[in-house]
Amino acid sequence: MRSHHKALHLLAATAVVGAFTLATVLPADAQRQSIRWATSNTGSYGYMVGSAMAQVLERALGDEVVVTVQPYPSTTAAMKATMEGDAEVGYTADVGMRQIYDQDGAFEGYEAPNGRLVHTWYAYPMESFMAAPVATADNYSCWGDFSGEPVFFTPAGFMNWLNFRRIYDALGYEFNHVEIDPSTQADALDGGSITGAVAYTTAGRSLASYWRETELRTDVRVINPCEDEIEALRAAGLAPMEVDPTNAFSKDVGVETVYGVPILFAYNLRPDMDADLAYRMLVAFYEARDELAESDPGFVPMANDFVGMQVAGINANPDIPVHQGLARFLEEHDAWDDSWTIAE
Repeated sequence: MRSHHKALHLLAATAVVGAFTLATVLPADAQRQSIRWATSNTGSYGYMVGSAMAQVLERALGDEVVVTVQPYPSTTAAMKATMEGDAEVGYTADVGMRQIYDQDGAFEGYEAPNGRLVHTWYAYPMESFMAAPVATADNYSCWGDFSGEPVFFTPAGFMNWLNFRRIYDALGYEFNHVEIDPSTQADALDGGSITGAVAYTTAGRSLASYWRETELRTDVRVINPCEDEIEALRAAGLAPMEVDPTNAFSKDVGVETVYGVPILFAYNLRPDMDADLAYRMLVAFYEARDELAESDPGFVPMANDFVGMQVAGINANPDIPVHQGLARFLEEHDAWDDSWTIAE
């Protein structure tokens, strides 16, 4: 496989205000290269686990590259920053990758100045579902009861926001999003300015930090889809999965099982990222998969089947090209499918 340029030199982690920066002393003949790791905002799960990933790379990849984990207002903004040359690694998900290549939603008419993101590393699943304040929860028995209602579907541009866009499209419901500061979600639910809010778990366990705050400040009930909605979602390829609420919430949320529609989250690259560096990043995460799972339960599915998660991420959008570094990794693990395309 071809590399686009010389192999980059590598990574170490030191916290700085608002970002995680990796740096150490470099060889005299090497020039330190900046790798900017774009995530969603500081209250999001994608940013929260940045430090764990940074520590893995620091130990595994050495001292010749500076990596900064940079938060953006949304996952969509992080994706655009990467494709516009303001970052090298872009936080995304299978649903967001689809929008890039379909030029849909926030990417309608969008031309990526520095190249589109391609499949590189799928790190964890998330499951999107609906919740309502306990005071009015009896008014809702199905997701259809929220059609046209003012709902905070997570911050606009988040992948869970996009996930519920496609859920509502599949069910024929009216998507009435109300944008709020996530830190005010408990007040908005209690005050009635929103009648519901989309919650999400990572690997059926971890809640986003702003949802942790919400459940501490107010009581909510999860509203599951009705059986006919579940069947319609299955037919649309959006089959809900079961989540044990006791693994995610610290309080009773009114159901024994939560039904959430899953998405696969990734940290993807442009094709011009050095193939050898991308490969070594994947190897570093693969070798540290159990350590990552110990640092946060959201990484458990990846630890259990690292290669299978990469295959699932590609198969969610098999027409999208695969980074050369990931292609090399999958070939070495006998998991490459010749029907896939390697990014040039």
